[in-house]
Amino acid sequence: MSKPVFVGLDIGSSRTKVAVIDAGREVLGHAVRKSGTDFTATAATCLDESLEMAGFRRDGIASAISTGYGRANVAFVTTRSKTEIGCLSRWGRDRFHEAITIIDIGGQDNKVIKLDQDGRRASFKMNRKCAAGTGAFLEEMSLRLDIPLEAMDGLARQSLEMVKLGSYCTVFSATEVLENIRHGKKVPDIVKGLFYSVVKRVLEMDSHAGRVVMTGGVVAHNPFIVEMAGEMVGQPVVLPEFPQLAGAIGAALYALDEADPIGIRNDIPAGETDG
Repeated sequence: MSKPVFVGLDIGSSRTKVAVIDAGREVLGHAVRKSGTDFTATAATCLDESLEMAGFRRDGIASAISTGYGRANVAFVTTRSKTEIGCLSRWGRDRFHEAITIIDIGGQDNKVIKLDQDGRRASFKMNRKCAAGTGAFLEEMSLRLDIPLEAMDGLARQSLEMVKLGSYCTVFSATEVLENIRHGKKVPDIVKGLFYSVVKRVLEMDSHAGRVVMTGGVVAHNPFIVEMAGEMVGQPVVLPEFPQLAGAIGAALYALDEADPIGIRNDIPAGETDG
């Protein structure tokens, strides 16, 4: 095992994601777990699972970068970190060579990032003040409906008459859901309405430019949300390979950049900085 590998660790408030790539920027190993209450332990477990999948050990890591809410909790492998916006932008620049809008739906927040045709970040917006439109919102609604979170995508696809909710607020939406159940509305119609609420929320955060790409755990497990977004923006929305790992892969690409300064000059637009 003479060739080195590069690691990205995305420690989110809800899920921890780790990606291992090689010098050719191919994903060799990956892992996702609930972050829980011990970010360091969860990150270590995900790292070892990812390395095992890739066929490497920790001594094969050439460089590692962390990102996400708990990025400071991985000193056992790296003390270097980048922001989530920076890592998603780095991933988008590597995977797409055109103007794109990245819509990332996370467990606790949403992000809309625009990259121009040269891969430069044109703008970004984040929603951190409200759980509406995030994974936490859907988790709360699955509890209210007493259905497994993983069943929501299939149920939404069964809907024949979507129930639109009037509120974005998680608390008020929960009340609306209960009212709709009391009035005999079908669960698939309510779930589709919840999905619609999520999509509408993120699309209203900012306008989109170029191709629209959606990332994050919510769309990884609920691809119907991507289809709904496509209908609402009037063009097919891209659901990339490993959508939940986009930030971790971006961090791994930064780790590769550090080990390959020529790659930085060739791949990162002049004047682009992490942010």
